[in-house]
Amino acid sequence: MKVKIIGMVIAIGFCLLLFRPVISGAHCDTLDGPVVKAAKIALEKADVTPVLKWVKKEQEKEIQEAFKKTLSVRTKGPDAKELADMYFFETLVRLHRAGEGAPYTGLKPAGSVDPVVAAADKALEGGSVDDLKKMVTNEASSGISKHFTHAFEKKKHADESVEAGREFVEAYVMFVHYVERLYKEAQGSAGHPGETNNPDHKFPLHYE
Repeated sequence: MKVKIIGMVIAIGFCLLLFRPVISGAHCDTLDGPVVKAAKIALEKADVTPVLKWVKKEQEKEIQEAFKKTLSVRTKGPDAKELADMYFFETLVRLHRAGEGAPYTGLKPAGSVDPVVAAADKALEGGSVDDLKKMVTNEASSGISKHFTHAFEKKKHADESVEAGREFVEAYVMFVHYVERLYKEAQGSAGHPGETNNPDHKFPLHYE
């Protein structure tokens, strides 16, 4: 029996190494994100139901099997419990990402969520979007002003030399792409968190 338990723990450890984080992921990839929170509730209740909403119907069987294995191993001691729980978190997040058509890049530590994402969660929990709208609006307004000021200053000297003209063109392109991207996002063209639907627009949303 001991050999069997050790074998299961080793297998779970291998899975954790296999799916170790490589690059940053999205909000659902964090240890304090909504997907892992649902997983913790499910494990404490020994009921897989709370996590099923995070995966597609065709993924339910794999999650249920992983859940059963996790419940079995986590009773074997503190170390086994920690390892088993992480295995289940990784499996759930990986399947959730696959269901969204997004790549799985591993779990990020707690506290690594962008402030605006945390604000979005807080809005849903509190039932009010006012603070979130103010936060996003202020950031967008500030960004537009900074890009505009930079482009306008470069425009003043655009005809002084070819080099000055090129500096203006660069600032102009960044300014126009910035406001265009903001406008399209506001229209609802955003994709999965952390991704973009327009790979040609490589200019940052934040003015440096």
